[in-house]
Amino acid sequence: MFEPRLALASLSGEADASWARAGSDYAGCAFLGGVSLDRPTREAARELVARDRNEFLPDDPIAFVDEQLTALADTPIRPGVNVRTTSVGPLRETATVAADHGAILEINAHCRQDELCAVGAGETLLADTNRLAEYVRAASDAGATVSVKVRTEVSGVDLAALAPELERAGADCLHVDAMDSERVVADVRDACSLFLVANNGVRDRATAQEYLEYGADAVSVGRPSDDPRVLRRVGAALADLTGKRGEVRP
Repeated sequence: MFEPRLALASLSGEADASWARAGSDYAGCAFLGGVSLDRPTREAARELVARDRNEFLPDDPIAFVDEQLTALADTPIRPGVNVRTTSVGPLRETATVAADHGAILEINAHCRQDELCAVGAGETLLADTNRLAEYVRAASDAGATVSVKVRTEVSGVDLAALAPELERAGADCLHVDAMDSERVVADVRDACSLFLVANNGVRDRATAQEYLEYGADAVSVGRPSDDPRVLRRVGAALADLTGKRGEVRP
């Protein structure tokens, strides 16, 4: 999927091509976004901006994704793009763009902001397996490598039961925000063969090692993803723990 086994996790309104390029000395993957693709999610994003959150709101979100991925064409990092949608059409178009760039299309079933949940996006997808699987199939059929970003501690949601459903639908990767339930990563690992990226609190060797011991294939860094000290520390730990020292760029 990517080497080194460190990913940069998307940050609303901040995770663009420049951000990915800045972390490319340490990470093997960077998830741009999140990008709201359709009218309901874009309206929700505008409401988020109105209460002082950063959001990407280009006039044409699909063209924006294409431009951002093009800007990373000469960068030694595999890009991904985290997207929010309530409809299949824009998702399929964006997946085609991602496939053309060799990028990962990441479906956002993670955001818990009220505005996005109210329109049926973000973590509400975790409780709607059929719709989430439909999105995965659409992106996979368009030729994209598909990741799904999920979170633990959502009432009534069993990620270990959901993971094989997403795998059957065509997902390649599951990006798990473990919150305060790190052991769920082990349950998901036992339930599927998806490439598993673990997120939340990754700052040093100890936190990276914990997730690897639970069965994660890689880890991601969120808020400190613009801090080279954290990225260097985690990257060096992963190189040592996975025996891929040669994969870490100087």
